[in-house]
Amino acid sequence: MDLGNLFKTGLLFTILIGIFYVLSIIFNVPPYLFLILSGLFVIGSYWFSDSLVLAMTRAQILSEDQAPELHMRITHLANRAGIPKPRIAIVNNPTPNAFATGRSPGKAVIAVHTGLLQIMNSEELDGVLAHELSHIKHWDTLTQTVAALFASAIMFISRMAFFFSYTDRDNVNPLALLVTWIVAPIAAILVQLAISRSREYAADKSAAEITGNPIGLARALDKLETYSRSSARYLSRTSNPNPSLSHLYISNPLSANTLAGLFSTHPPIQERIARLQRMSY
Repeated sequence: MDLGNLFKTGLLFTILIGIFYVLSIIFNVPPYLFLILSGLFVIGSYWFSDSLVLAMTRAQILSEDQAPELHMRITHLANRAGIPKPRIAIVNNPTPNAFATGRSPGKAVIAVHTGLLQIMNSEELDGVLAHELSHIKHWDTLTQTVAALFASAIMFISRMAFFFSYTDRDNVNPLALLVTWIVAPIAAILVQLAISRSREYAADKSAAEITGNPIGLARALDKLETYSRSSARYLSRTSNPNPSLSHLYISNPLSANTLAGLFSTHPPIQERIARLQRMSY
């Protein structure tokens, strides 16, 4: 396991417990109650991280009978990557994208959007799948998934505090509102920024080595970028992802015009394409 990812994961858990403890003081709630809740969250987010993310994205696990060609393709690529074959899930979403999740290579899942399968040829699809397999191989998925659940938890706390502030106006703590209305959303963004952009470059490079075809992934990224630019304004709300999960995807699913999009965890796709093209020479 990558020690850097292990350190980041431990740091995220520690910060979360600290936030719960501070909030218990602000809201005059017994600290042990918040510590118990944070402990349960830590255990749950580690052991059930893949299931939680799949539920949040409405992804459905695909059996070999349902998608034999896709299973065969991932089996071949996983063997080349030297890792166990991950489970495969499908998300009924017209936006072409994909992500991987899971606490370890043995518990990993690759989820693909229906829109991705519709626009990619075989070489491009292999590149995308190999990119996600690289994240699994290097344990990036553990840190990424914990960060996603961490950001979601912070946003949930923020909303709950907002709700209680209006149900009990006589006992509102201004500091609590400041923390939950302003600091919490910012903290969620910072969690996403904790995911190093360099991991995307590394995953692209590893994917090219797995497939032996850097141009396949480069073309896939170009298609994703083209689709994102031309179709973002026309997508329905049901196609928009949870901002807390945006860093999981191979291509940033959020518009750069949004606040969350401005704090993108993804490096520029054109730079990623340029690096892959240089690998082909």
